Amino acid sequence: MLSERELAFIAIHKDSYPSVFRFVRRRVESAEMAEEIAADVFRVMWQKWSDDARPDLAYLLTVARNLVGNAYRSRDRQQALQEKLRTTAVQRFGDDSENVAVQDAMDRLRAQDRDILQLAYWDGLGTTDIARVLQCSESAAKVRLHRARTAFRKQMPAGAEPTTQKMGV
Repeated sequence: MLSERELAFIAIHKDSYPSVFRFVRRRVESAEMAEEIAADVFRVMWQKWSDDARPDLAYLLTVARNLVGNAYRSRDRQQALQEKLRTTAVQRFGDDSENVAVQDAMDRLRAQDRDILQLAYWDGLGTTDIARVLQCSESAAKVRLHRARTAFRKQMPAGAEPTTQKMGV
């Protein structure tokens, strides 16, 4: 049996989710990111909700605006890091080196693929540890790593065969 608070949460979610999702979707690049942020809005609401007042749409949209801002700042930090890594590779190995090609290929990957490859090659983790970091099963980590490697190979220029050592640029 659900508590009164849980029933109220379900009602608020049912009534407000479409508006929150539309609000977030207009501000982010992808529907996937909008879904994730919209879900986080309701997680925050649940965690901070006191029984004194029922959260209204204005409160939810304020939380959404803050989470969108956090997502943009995170994306900007990630892009700055990727640019710094590429600049370092160019400085160390020259503009036409395979190391720069690796960095460019990594930059074109989805964030999830880039993250798992970095865990495997830069941080030296095996699939068991990767699964723990990503909070998934070991078989799921193996599948994700395989898919990320495939995506990486597709991003590399024709004829380039990076070694795992070169991925540590």
